[in-house]
Amino acid sequence: MASYIPYWNYKDSVCDFLQTIFPQVIMWRSLRLISALGLCTSALAQSSTVDSYMSTESPIAKAGVLANIGPGGAKSSGAYPGVVIASPSTTNPDYLYTWVRDSSLVFKMLIDQYTSGQDTTLRALIDDFITAEANIQQVTNPSGTVSTGGLGEPKFNINETAFTGAWGRPQRDGPALRSIAMITYANWLIADTNETYVIDSLWPIIELDLDYVMNNWNETTFDLWEEVDSSSFFTSAVQHRALRQGSALATAIGQSSVTSGYNTQANNILCFLQSYWNPSPGFMTANTGGGRSGRDANTVLTSIHVFDVEAGCDGVTFQPCSDIALSNLKVYVDSFREIYGINTGIRADQAVATGRYPEDVYQGGNPWYLASFAVAEQLYDALIVWSNEGSLIVTDVSFPFFQQFDTSITPGTYSSLTPTYSTLTTAIKNFADGFVAMAAKYTPSDGGLAEQYTRSDGTPTSALDLTWSYASALTVFNARAGNTSASWGAAGLLVSPACSTSEAPTVPVVFNVNATTVLGQNIYLTGSVGALTDWSTTNAILMSSADYPIWSTAVTLPANTQIQYKYIIVDNSDITWESDPNNEFTTPTSGITTLDDVWR
Repeated sequence: MASYIPYWNYKDSVCDFLQTIFPQVIMWRSLRLISALGLCTSALAQSSTVDSYMSTESPIAKAGVLANIGPGGAKSSGAYPGVVIASPSTTNPDYLYTWVRDSSLVFKMLIDQYTSGQDTTLRALIDDFITAEANIQQVTNPSGTVSTGGLGEPKFNINETAFTGAWGRPQRDGPALRSIAMITYANWLIADTNETYVIDSLWPIIELDLDYVMNNWNETTFDLWEEVDSSSFFTSAVQHRALRQGSALATAIGQSSVTSGYNTQANNILCFLQSYWNPSPGFMTANTGGGRSGRDANTVLTSIHVFDVEAGCDGVTFQPCSDIALSNLKVYVDSFREIYGINTGIRADQAVATGRYPEDVYQGGNPWYLASFAVAEQLYDALIVWSNEGSLIVTDVSFPFFQQFDTSITPGTYSSLTPTYSTLTTAIKNFADGFVAMAAKYTPSDGGLAEQYTRSDGTPTSALDLTWSYASALTVFNARAGNTSASWGAAGLLVSPACSTSEAPTVPVVFNVNATTVLGQNIYLTGSVGALTDWSTTNAILMSSADYPIWSTAVTLPANTQIQYKYIIVDNSDITWESDPNNEFTTPTSGITTLDDVWR
């Protein structure tokens, strides 16, 4: 695990600078600078809150993970050695099972801790996991046998027997995630001169999973939420990673006969991954089916679970700081601003509670702790790469993301020596901290992490002591500390020009409106195309009041298209449209358009 000194540890930050010149700020009576100082004070207070939360929650989260692993875990309820229970909850919902996906993600985190030296006591537990998963692979289940599709079975009883009830099956992310975890362990063992154990004990397990991925990746699958049977972005992405890592491991241990098949299908998956992109308003469609909007935590989780610090801001593999991943993040986050009561009154450029997807109704359709942590983790990962590379790049695609932190930003490359870089990275770090602070606000005093917290008042709900929630807390804390996992080979991967979909060109458009409001009112934007919510008032785009009375937002729209739009005032449930006629313009073929309007 590599470790970098996060840029935000240095003392020459924008906030420190503003605090230093505070007397001059007062002298100048510059409202904008005073406002900036106020924001810095708020950011520093929030940072302190997150520091404190990490300090207290880290040992609780680690204990929460270990308590849910058999046989010695305090809440593992008799689970066999190395078996991870999803939660000790047995009613509404009953999660006293072991999921291949959850177990693999949890042990990937523990293996990273062990191989990086963070926790050298985990070796026996990891070996128990290897044994348990080897046993589970061989269990005949409703999806089949080990050679007839059974590796796609999503969950098992905690005594390593088949769960035979009705369920969404198959789920094809499990074998990929399990192989990724074990390959990470195998690579460390090889470096530690234990190649024999890898060849004799690990490779047979890993090869079964990789062969399943190679032969079944282009078949439909239930998504990681176990609801939609189609192709899923998260599943495709982790399958691609697994085959890349598997090919490299096979070469390292002299099993090169399998590499051609793995590499061929990895290339095919990477090509297919490009087709999930929705260019306007700029997000990855989570699933090819399901009939939903496609905005989904699935895609944010993808970005953090395929993160490779050596790949920089590569968009082909959806790295956290790539322009498409940042655009996707903004669209995903914004989709939750108006649907949860606990997000009421939060400005459009600030962190909010997020859940699986905006249409969710499971257990009430609430925010999830792991979703809030995932947003922060993607942003911390991005900050690590920018710090490592000494610059960041704003493109037309990522422009709406960056514009929410600096309304004067333009596309270009910004060196770490420039004020713009400092402004952006300071604001983005504060934005990331806001999502951790949101989860912290609704974490109970004992530090227990449930699956969800209610949309109305933040009370923990659904399954208590969710192992995945605890693991996600530990990974986001690690990212905030500047730590990264070992590279998996994402750097420099290319796709054939034939993989590029025939997307209609898009352009970023900034909407500014001068509008005076009263406390409790917000300005929204809606219009005639899908990216402007097709005249919807319930899904209209919340605009930022950071430069009040100017309300602003940036949206990626189809190029060379006639657009009609209007602003609306929402005051609780009361909606006021601006007067007729509709505002109208035609987007250009390229470049950024800024529209400066006055409420009428």
